[in-house]
Amino acid sequence: MLKKLGAVAVVAAAISVAVSTTAWGSAKGPDRVSAAAAAKVTCGKVRTIGVAAPLTGPAASIGVEQLHWAKYWAARWNRKHKSARIKIVSGDTQLGVDTAFAVKVAHSFASNSKVLAVVGPAGSQEVVASTSAYKGGSLGFISGSATRISLTDGHTDGNRIGYFYRTVPNDGVQAPRVANYMIKTLKWKRVYIIDDQETYSQGLADGVQAILKKNGVTVTRDSISQQASDFSSVIAKIPANTQGVYIPWQLAPQAQAFGQQLKAAGKSHVTLFGSDGLFSPDWKIAGSYDSFFPVSPSNATVLAYVKAHNGNGEYFGSPSYVAAQVDTLAITKACTLGHGKTTRAAVRKQIAKMKLKSSILGFPVSFSRGGDLHSPATFGIYQIQKDGTFKPVG
Repeated sequence: MLKKLGAVAVVAAAISVAVSTTAWGSAKGPDRVSAAAAAKVTCGKVRTIGVAAPLTGPAASIGVEQLHWAKYWAARWNRKHKSARIKIVSGDTQLGVDTAFAVKVAHSFASNSKVLAVVGPAGSQEVVASTSAYKGGSLGFISGSATRISLTDGHTDGNRIGYFYRTVPNDGVQAPRVANYMIKTLKWKRVYIIDDQETYSQGLADGVQAILKKNGVTVTRDSISQQASDFSSVIAKIPANTQGVYIPWQLAPQAQAFGQQLKAAGKSHVTLFGSDGLFSPDWKIAGSYDSFFPVSPSNATVLAYVKAHNGNGEYFGSPSYVAAQVDTLAITKACTLGHGKTTRAAVRKQIAKMKLKSSILGFPVSFSRGGDLHSPATFGIYQIQKDGTFKPVG
């Protein structure tokens, strides 16, 4: 699949042009968005939430999990709220191919007046690319996986305050967690860091590198394209005495290929360490480490999900369950205050005010002005076992 990415990227570029020269390049596209942004919607018995996730392409495994968990929330809610049901509509962002897909999905949701809030998108670069479309449509959007720090600072990657929120800790939490585990637990002194040239990867790599260097670890930094499939040139540069290679990437199949090629090059003694974007069954290099979002595996709702999915927790998607939960409760409150009618702006106002006393993630959920979690949530550290499962180790 990764070998096809170059060709797919060409197609994506063509689609990007098509998007800009069809409905969104005409007067009708912006008019529909403006109308939907200001519309006072009758809440009725069905309220709609959009889910923007990679459902096909190299990151499909994580996107499908996010959609599954969002639908799981909706199903549980709908069983008890027959007169205020939640309908999930999905859009395929094809993370790792071209952000044009994420923008297209955002425009689609923004122009559909029935969509009152959004779960997603998954990737930090997708958040950056699609912000203007969501803001233009007055839509609040909550990502269950975009962790780049600057997404919520209000200026570095654009201002999305009051629109964007996330149900995961940011990389300001993840980077220290990873670096300190390397230093204090693994006792690594020589680390090779490879980013994939995307906003998420570069930011996280920068954070880990700074902490490692501050603590006397010898760090070598490299970079590859997210579309790469042949890693021989970068593998050849990794010194034989390197203890660990840090790959904060988003595409699990790419990490799997890298690990296989590393072994084939006679460097299987070098341990890989991935980030939350690689917490996927598509990455199964035994002995590798990975950082991942917090989740409470003993939570009754989580246990029920695992049972319903034949023992597969699909945990990458669990923060999207909470995102859908927040969207739903915000819509419900806005509809109540509006006496059966609401606007997207009213829903966003309720998202900002949201306070969940508990969640399946194991902590309360509320947001800062910028959209980050208030709770002092952290990342867990996992090690991949021979059967491909991720075992918590820290």
